[in-house]
Amino acid sequence: MPQLLAALLPSKQWLKSTFWLQHFLSFASPPKPVFLFQSTSSGFRFNSYAANRRLSTIPVRLDQPEDGSSDLDKLRVLRQKIEVSGITLDDSCVPGRYHHLICPKCNGGQLMERSLSLHITQDRNFAMWRCFRSTCGWAGRVLLESSAAYSEVTNNWMTVDSLGLEPLGDKLIAYFGERMISEKTLYRNAVMQLSGNQSGQLIIMSVIAFTYRQNGLLVGCKYRSMGKRFWQEKGTEKILYGLDDIQEANEIIIVEGELDKLSVEEAGFCNCVSVPGGAPQKVSAKELPSLDKDTAYHYLWNCKEYLDKASRIILATDGDSPGQALAEELARRLGKERCWRVSWPKKEDSSCFKDANEVLKNLGADALREVIENAELYEVNSSIQEI
Repeated sequence: MPQLLAALLPSKQWLKSTFWLQHFLSFASPPKPVFLFQSTSSGFRFNSYAANRRLSTIPVRLDQPEDGSSDLDKLRVLRQKIEVSGITLDDSCVPGRYHHLICPKCNGGQLMERSLSLHITQDRNFAMWRCFRSTCGWAGRVLLESSAAYSEVTNNWMTVDSLGLEPLGDKLIAYFGERMISEKTLYRNAVMQLSGNQSGQLIIMSVIAFTYRQNGLLVGCKYRSMGKRFWQEKGTEKILYGLDDIQEANEIIIVEGELDKLSVEEAGFCNCVSVPGGAPQKVSAKELPSLDKDTAYHYLWNCKEYLDKASRIILATDGDSPGQALAEELARRLGKERCWRVSWPKKEDSSCFKDANEVLKNLGADALREVIENAELYEVNSSIQEI
């Protein structure tokens, strides 16, 4: 009898993980990436996390629900798509919860663990799943409005060692110190550097590595050379930098660069994230793109479940024209009615400081805190003119 119960119940490691009840978390090291979702009536897309991995994708054609269908009809169609992938659902699999099932690919191993975590969104527009047995890793997702279901297998994991990262050296610590960023803030945000030896090649110049993490897991990395050249790890899914800092935040600050996120933290605000890329040259004159065409802002929809919790979003993008255009594009997608905009203070020559780090360096942490606290409500009918 004890052996039978051991086969049917999740492992002790599974039960001990309270975090597992909310998010996908790996059983054993190395950790596996998370599959994110963005369900919305205005057509935002979803992406799978690739993170420098090879994925196998298998499309399955299925019927679509009719317009105006009820929640029960939507759930019926979504369940049909899930079951086509081989997953057996029962009546306990209801929207809005995480369910632990037997994986049809590995059957839970010898212990028949319920290693497959499946989640159906509350609005019944999306479902995703992942097996967390280290020897399996089968994952997939289905979208109600799509005619295809996809299953994926991830073969490798991203780690600090695999990226060739190491703790910051004295040179880069001094570089950040000149910009008023403390070692404590660097450590808390897991800022690292590329190792001096990459695949047998000596790296002479210092390269900063801003590690992107979600639920504590390494999911991406952005590099910055001392010559201010930027590049990112290929194949990774775009998310906001510092995402874990806004997991339960009701108020969020969005800046334009990783250095600005660190600067805002020096001013006393940890509930800050940075966009992963640069700003557009101008605001698009077109309506918001459809689900599959809003490529420049995938990072927003990959973090939608975090952003949806916020009732107040402070946009602290750069003060130049591209930075203002970025603020407008973000506000259009996040909802101007819950956005506030920061106005950077003026210098002696009547021009304005460009960003958070400039204010921190020249005026100090208290001044930066005051600027953020004095952000003004974004005008709902406002728009930035094309440049």
